[in-house]
Amino acid sequence: MNCDDALKKVKDEVLALSSSPLYAERIKNKYFPVIGEGSHSAPIMFVGEAPGENEAKTGRPFCGRAGKVLDELLASVGIARKDVYVTNIVKDRPPDNRDPLPDEIAAYAPFLDRQIEIIKPKVVATLGRFSMQYVMNRYGLEFELDSISKLHGKVFNAKDFKFIPLYHPASAIYNQHLLPTLKEDFKVLKILI
Repeated sequence: MNCDDALKKVKDEVLALSSSPLYAERIKNKYFPVIGEGSHSAPIMFVGEAPGENEAKTGRPFCGRAGKVLDELLASVGIARKDVYVTNIVKDRPPDNRDPLPDEIAAYAPFLDRQIEIIKPKVVATLGRFSMQYVMNRYGLEFELDSISKLHGKVFNAKDFKFIPLYHPASAIYNQHLLPTLKEDFKVLKILI
């Protein structure tokens, strides 16, 4: 199965995932699941936490204010968004934009694992603490786990890719002083590819 077909299969399975704890919420609000978008041969995969309202209305990851920050950060290091792949660990929007719950992460994580396996990025960059914790625990880096404030911008070697935890772009909307930190951390991505 080629990459496009394999990713379409992931999409179709998420669409049909009526056993998800967030499925009823998706149907009730006429939301879309947010599977991911970008290059299917991307050297960098960004993994956020869960879709916000704009994302759930459009089915596109990082298309609201946090997406504008992400685009600005990518542009600051000369990386085009079309050349990366952007997804979330949880593919449906939690109610009221709350943090994803453990059972929600567990329901959707196998799809993220498959996306990583299909795209084979050189670098997986997580955006926020929930995706950071999942990737570190799943890919053999649990002994390195600490708070995102201590780990952001550091590079770790997972089995099949370099891993770098980053603050979520939304954090720079609420704490303007984090934007220079995010810009510094993004410079590391440019070096890795």
